[in-house]
Amino acid sequence: MFGLSLPSIPFLPFLSGSRAPDPDPVVLSREQVEDIGRELDALRDRTVASLGADDREYIYRVIKAQRGFEVAGRGLLFLGFLPPAWIAGVAALSVSKILDNMEIGHNVMHGQYDWMREPGLNSRVFEWDTVCPSDQWRHSHNYVHHTYTNILDMDRDIGYGILRMDPAQPWKPYYLGNPLYAAALMLLFEWGVMLHDAEADRLLAGKRDLRELGPLARGWWHKAGRQVLKDYLVFPLLTGPLFVPTLLGNATANLVRNVWAFSVIFCGHFPSGVQSFTEEETADETRGEWYVRQLLGSANITGSPLMHLMTGNLSHQIEHHLFPDLPARRYPEIAPQVRALCEKHGLPYNTGGLLRQVASVWRKIFTLALPPSWVSEPSESSVVIERRPRPAQSDPVPTAERRADAARTAEPPRTLVHDTV
Repeated sequence: MFGLSLPSIPFLPFLSGSRAPDPDPVVLSREQVEDIGRELDALRDRTVASLGADDREYIYRVIKAQRGFEVAGRGLLFLGFLPPAWIAGVAALSVSKILDNMEIGHNVMHGQYDWMREPGLNSRVFEWDTVCPSDQWRHSHNYVHHTYTNILDMDRDIGYGILRMDPAQPWKPYYLGNPLYAAALMLLFEWGVMLHDAEADRLLAGKRDLRELGPLARGWWHKAGRQVLKDYLVFPLLTGPLFVPTLLGNATANLVRNVWAFSVIFCGHFPSGVQSFTEEETADETRGEWYVRQLLGSANITGSPLMHLMTGNLSHQIEHHLFPDLPARRYPEIAPQVRALCEKHGLPYNTGGLLRQVASVWRKIFTLALPPSWVSEPSESSVVIERRPRPAQSDPVPTAERRADAARTAEPPRTLVHDTV
């Protein structure tokens, strides 16, 4: 995103060079913004009205496949004394965990299948194969992240409390370790997600009382305890003398899932071109303005249908941020219409191949680790929105601290239930 002013640094050659100036900004009138809102609402309504048997059968097929891969993986690890069987077992178990977390767990807990009224697919009670309790994830992700997407000091997914992922975040020497922190988060991603609601940075700054962690810690103990017991004790013990190979196989499958999930999620939120926003810019948003923020604050990954499946269709992060409670399998279907709408209004539609987006994310991680004086100045936003005048208020816009406190205690909104045959 930003080029170094000192291209002679030998150990970061891919950061050298300067960024070309942005074109003249796109200016959206209030009428255009609200027109975008109406068109996207209509697109959502058409999609909801068409939900039915195909969507139902799809999620059942994915669940069946996920369970099949898990049984195959667990079974092959009983033959783990044979290297090919161990490798095949780890591969099958990795696929199972990825499907469970991304195409099933993430999407089910967004309420994408609540309309089916299937008890096992109810977003309020579903649990997934990872250490983070589902109720904590629904709060930090469904509510906080999807409400305050890319709003600085509100969306805690911007840096996860440990990384500098936006130039507006003040630099301090701690951020020199940005690449190391990102690598650790990638390898231990499920644990990072589990600790997300703890807000470790606020704890260390004395802005949050340690006693507030009590309810969270009880959830961690019960959920993470069961996961650790299952993967690192019970299943290894079942294989008898192959305890160690099975334990290593389970650990490897979790590692593969962590690296993949981190890569997909970061590619949808942090590659070059993704924009962030301030509280003042987003105060009293209209529906159309909320939609525009999602369009500008997200990025997609191009690829095959198999890759989209393995990402939980978060390769269509733009569509997911627009319509988080629509079944994700519909995102490839509506993506061309969203892209056409962006082109109609001159808005960017940020998309690219997996390797390109991954490289862009890691380039940003390395660049933002450096002092601002070492990198070129960021260009201005390429999109300007004409906003309606804010109504007179007796109180100022709530501070980040006050809004963060409200977000921490709020319940995630319930999804609409849609009746289909």
